[in-house]
Amino acid sequence: MSPPTHPFLPTGAFSRFRFSFSPWSVALFGVALAVALPILIVLGHVVVPTQGIWEHLASTVLPRYLVNTLWLTVGVGLGTLVLGAGCAWLVVMCRFPGKRVFEWALLLPLAVPTYVIAYAYTDFFQVAGPFQSALRAWFDWQYGDYYFPNIRSLGGAATLITFVLYPYVYLLARASFLEQSVGMLDVGRTLGRGPWRLFFSVALPLSRPALVGGVALALMETLNEFGAVQFFGVDTFTTGIYRTWFGLGEPVAAAQLAACLLSFVIVLVLLEQFSRGKRRYFHASSRYQALPEYALTGPRAVAAALACFVPVFIGFLLPSGILLELALRQGDALLGTRFLRFALNSLGLASIAALIAVALAVVLSYSVRLNDTPAARLFTRVAAMGYAIPGSVVAVGILIPFAWLDSTLNTWLHARYGVIVGLVFSGTAFILVYAYVVRFLAVSFNAVEASLGKVTPSMDAASRTLGHSAGSTLKRVHTPLMRSSLFAAGILVFVDVMKELPATMILRPFNFDTLAVRAHSLASDERLAEASTASLAIVLVGIVPVILLSLAMRRAKPSRDTEK
Repeated sequence: MSPPTHPFLPTGAFSRFRFSFSPWSVALFGVALAVALPILIVLGHVVVPTQGIWEHLASTVLPRYLVNTLWLTVGVGLGTLVLGAGCAWLVVMCRFPGKRVFEWALLLPLAVPTYVIAYAYTDFFQVAGPFQSALRAWFDWQYGDYYFPNIRSLGGAATLITFVLYPYVYLLARASFLEQSVGMLDVGRTLGRGPWRLFFSVALPLSRPALVGGVALALMETLNEFGAVQFFGVDTFTTGIYRTWFGLGEPVAAAQLAACLLSFVIVLVLLEQFSRGKRRYFHASSRYQALPEYALTGPRAVAAALACFVPVFIGFLLPSGILLELALRQGDALLGTRFLRFALNSLGLASIAALIAVALAVVLSYSVRLNDTPAARLFTRVAAMGYAIPGSVVAVGILIPFAWLDSTLNTWLHARYGVIVGLVFSGTAFILVYAYVVRFLAVSFNAVEASLGKVTPSMDAASRTLGHSAGSTLKRVHTPLMRSSLFAAGILVFVDVMKELPATMILRPFNFDTLAVRAHSLASDERLAEASTASLAIVLVGIVPVILLSLAMRRAKPSRDTEK
């Protein structure tokens, strides 16, 4: 039998690890290298001496960074698992008032960045805030007559982050529960197991990959978190990186802290793969029917509705209401021209990063389609790993080489021509866009790859018979078919860039603020009412991907009458 060929690849010997050096494969390799470069820079600084700075950090603040980061990830991991899986099971398997609304409303907290919810709840629950003021008025208390938990603490940070990130688990768990066959649950019922025993003994084990994937996404976002933990005074690796770089002026030590944070992500991924071992999760039957719904009445229906309402209320409705009230009552004093500049900076960066990310995602996906080899798939995995890397780590890995490049360029120009041009690379928005693309390329790549995979290979062959090249086929055949997916991918990247704070804080040029930076700066100065305007703008933009996800969930829901 002759080796497999591809319409756009030359025939010849095919080895298992072949990699054809066509323009598309070279582009694939270049994108993967560009994404991996910041990570390689950070890892390369692990062995660089720091003249005692690292020893000082290790003996003073490093244990606190380690403990706080560990407890924060444990708390958020458990919280998102319980909320996400529990709510997903209720809306899939039970019928109660408001179920159809909660199916999409449970995604709304994704529109609220964690640092925004921290600002809103701090204003609401602080001593002079509306809640404690109302308590003192109602019960005729004075300050000190009652105990109220401090929201600006490790526990407060973990709780609020949980209510923002649980939709990652909910989204994947709901999809997994919907895909389960009714036959498997029927077997459990014949063994005398009720709904809750079926949930713990059948549904959860079968949904383990989806649950672990959702928790892993939530934990990666937790490790990336900067604004909320910094505002609450919780020292983690992310806040330590920023403080070491800008407070101590030690980029090498900051890179070594970034390497420690990166090790958290690597350990997280490896532990999940190790825990799974060689076990696989399959459906034993090829016959699928719509899952039956348990009709809940009375107290059970009320409890189910409350269980779904509380996360939506705490994660979206209440903070959005707080921000709206603050914005209408006071708001940002620079709501005019200067605020418009902040908004334009955010919109411009997000638009450029989204366009570049989608374009590179098309290059990656199409390159693998043309050259589907282990080497090509490895490069795409490398190019898509940026989303798992915290923004602060990406920022440090980018700023170190570009700062060195600027320094070298200025030294050479001064020695040769007596001039200094300043910060050509590290002082511009270029490295910001670079960081955003590295960080969120995976978001656009997943959407584009899924859409491109639906295009039958026979279209490629037909295009070839008409004399079109690979590039022409992509332009004339694939791009029109993927138009909606490309738009969705661009919107997702756009919104993620609008909310990104750690990389923006580290890499932004002087006197260049975005809405996220503006909100964080005002909140850091305890000007929470003024910070509400920029925060509310970010939330309004964040609703867009939630609407897209809701529509996708509705289209993806299987018909109750289908069986295959």
